[in-house]
Parts: sequence; C-alpha cells; structure tokens
Amino acid sequence: MAKGTTADIPERTADVIVVGAGIIGCATAYYLAKKGTSVIVLEASDIIGNGGSTRNGGGVRQSGRDPRELPLAMYAVKNLWPTLSEELGADVEYCQGGNLRLGKTDRHIKILEGLRDKAVAQGLDMRMISGDEVREINPYLSDEVAGASWCPTDGHANPLKATYAYYMAARRLGVRFYTGMPVTELRKVHGAIRKVVCPEATFEADRVIVCAGYASRKILGTVGIDVPMSNVLIEALVTEMEPKMFPQMLGTADADFYGHQTKHGSFVFGGDSGFEDVNKDNGHDATSSITAPAICRGILRYIPKLADAKIVRTWGGYEDVCIDGVPVLGAIDEVPGLVVGCAFTGHGFGISPIVGTLLSEVARDEKTTLDISAFRYDRFHARA
Repeated sequence: MAKGTTADIPERTADVIVVGAGIIGCATAYYLAKKGTSVIVLEASDIIGNGGSTRNGGGVRQSGRDPRELPLAMYAVKNLWPTLSEELGADVEYCQGGNLRLGKTDRHIKILEGLRDKAVAQGLDMRMISGDEVREINPYLSDEVAGASWCPTDGHANPLKATYAYYMAARRLGVRFYTGMPVTELRKVHGAIRKVVCPEATFEADRVIVCAGYASRKILGTVGIDVPMSNVLIEALVTEMEPKMFPQMLGTADADFYGHQTKHGSFVFGGDSGFEDVNKDNGHDATSSITAPAICRGILRYIPKLADAKIVRTWGGYEDVCIDGVPVLGAIDEVPGLVVGCAFTGHGFGISPIVGTLLSEVARDEKTTLDISAFRYDRFHARA
C-alpha cells in the first residue's frame, strides 16, 4: 500500500481508477480485478475503510429496506454473503441469525406492519410475530416487547473484517492502492473522463468510479455533476465480551438502537441522540458525549439483562445521506467513462458485495446482474 509521495507512485495509469477505499471501493476493485481489469484505488485517508464502512452496526439485512433497494439486498443475502469468507480467504464473521425489529406499543406495531407489507410485496420472507413468539426466539428480551417483525434470512457481519478482506483479496489480484491521496479534481479529455488529479500526482484511466462517500459530491462537482446528499455522523459503541446470548440482529420500530452480539462475545450497537443534524463538526470522526448514553437507554428498554455490561469504546463515522434515502449508482451520461456509487444513507454495508459487482459490470460495459435504473443520478427533480 503506497503512501502519498511522488517517489511512491510507480504506476499512474490503469484500465479503471476507483476513488475511495471503503467497503464499496474495495469490493468494486476486487470484482474488477477478478475479471482481469487493471485497477488503481485512491484513498484520501491514510487508513483503508476510515469512515462509515468500518464504523457501523454490521447489519446484513433485507427487512426495512426501500422497495427500490430491496432486490439488491435479497440478491446479496442469497448469492454472495453465504460464501464470501471462502471467496475472499478471510472470515468476515457472517451470521445469518435473523432480524427482530421490536415494538412495544400499538404505534410501533403499525410501523412494523407497514415495513412488513412493503417487504412481502417484493417477495421477502418477513412476518409479524407476537411478544411471546419474540421471547421464544430470544429469551433475553424484555417482557414489555409486544411484537416484532421477523426476517429469518437477515443477519450480520464484521464491517472491519469484511472491508479488509476485500482490500487484501484485491491486492492479491494486483490492485494498486494509494492512501493519503485525496482527489481534488476530475478532468475530461476530448469530452470523456480521463484524468484524476491529486496533490501529489495525476492518474489516468478510461473509466473512473467515484465511491468516496460524502466526499463524492465535491469530486463529482469538478465535472459538473451534483448528487443531493448530506453528511451525517453516525455513532456506535462496543461492550466488553459477554457470554453468548443470541445470534439475531436487533432493531426497533423507533430506531432507538440497532446491533448484535459479535462472534467473540462483545455487543456492537449503533444509534443516535436526535441531535445529529446540529452536531458540531470538529473536522474529525469524534463521538458526542450525549449519544452513547442515549443508545444505552434504548438498549436497556429492550434488553435489561445488559444493564451491567461495560462499554469498551465508542466511535463515529459519516453517512452520505441521499435526499430520497437510496443510493446513486451507475454511469454518468454527460461524462462518458464516469461511474458513481455513493449516497448509501447508512445502508451500504449489507449490499456492498452486489454493489461492487454491479459497479464493476458498469465499468466493463457488461450487462448488469440486476436492473439499476432506479438509482440513476438524474432521477431528482425540484417541486413543480
């Protein structure tokens, strides 16, 4: 992995340049290299996956998805996640233990029923269960739980291990990664994308894939393309190791928290305080002192047996939140050769294997495995 100095840049041209080395960028690079495409990946940070890719709850879920996004999640769960550890040669800790989205009130149940109805219409096995049925599946949950939506094919994985598994597999296939290499500008030559400009060097390729989270907006803006998204800090916490309790991914109707127990016993939970839109931006991924307690209050309302669990650390990362809640994927017509994958709105980890596959297919001018027309960059329109 080369650092951002001129002397460390022996290769500056490739078939495809990928901007961003989160899990989407690493997966895309892997699937491209698997088909013999030469790839350079440029990452602004000194650390691979230094953003939301490795700072999330690890959900591999289909339930609760926008109907446009659900086919991607269903394909990934059926065809990619079950064999991903074997394919990449590293344990990504994938566990298909199901997903319980919990509710305590009639209002909660109505929210969950609405999510259920949308999912079932797309062919997903998701159903409502009673509070007693919830506790048969997970006896550690509060007696106050009145019901839940239950998707038995949902699960979770380790975001850090999955990101680095794609990264290492891509490197073994010859992908060149440059960290500490922020992209400042994209340039066209004869009307098509060709150059990617960084402070230390300029790189060239016939195809450029921009999947740099919220930073994608500024990068794409250098060739006149704008994606309507915002930058939102997400926070998570991890506990010390606990005895094995349950394999399910958990969430709630009100999104008080979400998370799971990891393979080695610690719990990873994400959530928010409600103040995310007005958090101070101090220039780095710092956590707020009010968020972890808010997450804990949500957890204890549903899993009282975790009252004595000790928090080891908290961390934060940024979501690239799209104005309509689903990502932007595919080729940019106005800039031939430019492909985009961003604005995942906190839903990117679980669909990363199929998104990497799709972006690689677009860059290689292949027929895509799934229809991605619903994710076009030009779908946004102001009020009439």
